[in-house]
Amino acid sequence: MNIRESLENWEEEYLSPYAAKSRESAGRMRDEEQCDIRPVFQRDRDRIIHSKSFRRLKDKTQVFLSPMGDHYRTRLTHTLEVSQNARTIARALRLNEELVEAIALGHDLGHTPFGHAGERALNRVCPYGFDHAVQGVRTVDLLEKDGQGLNLTFEVRDGIRNHQTKGHPMTLEGRVVRLSDKIAYIHHDMDDAIRAGILTEADVPSQITEVIGMTTGERLDHFIHDIVSASSGRDEILMSEPVAEAMQRLRQFMFERVYQNPQAKGEEGKAEILMETLYDYYLHHPGVLPEDFQGLMDRGEPLERVVCDYVGSMTDRFAIAKYEELYIPKSWLY
Repeated sequence: MNIRESLENWEEEYLSPYAAKSRESAGRMRDEEQCDIRPVFQRDRDRIIHSKSFRRLKDKTQVFLSPMGDHYRTRLTHTLEVSQNARTIARALRLNEELVEAIALGHDLGHTPFGHAGERALNRVCPYGFDHAVQGVRTVDLLEKDGQGLNLTFEVRDGIRNHQTKGHPMTLEGRVVRLSDKIAYIHHDMDDAIRAGILTEADVPSQITEVIGMTTGERLDHFIHDIVSASSGRDEILMSEPVAEAMQRLRQFMFERVYQNPQAKGEEGKAEILMETLYDYYLHHPGVLPEDFQGLMDRGEPLERVVCDYVGSMTDRFAIAKYEELYIPKSWLY
């Protein structure tokens, strides 16, 4: 018996009967030889961490566009916080931590530069539409490794595709990530808004604080404990009704005070124009696309879809640099 098989046996003995077991995975799109050390979900996690799309998350906007400060969240730090929240919940419920971690680390790989502003822009101009969760699966299936993809398991791909509110993940681990994503962004977006002077703790309505706490830290702790208590011993991941209602009120408060705040979001219109302009440029100049993206068209992928892939994969910094290169006049050098 090798190490992987011993770990698979441990899962069978220790994990909850409702947990996803590595040995019972629905498999990959392409069959491949098993690793003798790592179960399948651990391999998926490792592949995601070593991917280029994961590294690019460090230069993609979370909420505040190109913030002038070292402590504001980026898409990468958001991803790490989702992963930590999800692993804490999964461990308490005896679910498969490696599956949870793989889904959490991969859930935003399809995100655009400039956060949801970039996503809105590409969804408007691309005839195929754009949804970052769907694009995340396309990223791991097709765009990574020069078109080979990461060949992840069905369970991880399902969790990435269904991590948004409208999604319905097939595994409890995917549902843990789905909730962990919400509580992570509510927690850290409020923390960043307080740091930016847009909010104070005293601004949070009392009908929220009386249920889930007075500070961002208290609220995060309350959310996680409530999910564990409400879900323990059940084939579902949920919150108690009072806490779920308080979270919905807090989310609405954040939309009113932060996500739609002109002070926080005043530059997003410019970001959307930049994204639409880059899309239009590459649509009319496909010959300047990188070789691996041109290779996708050689395989039959439509031009509009490939241009969306390229522009959507950019970081904030790279997108701005490309826009300046293409549209901003340069000083005379001679």
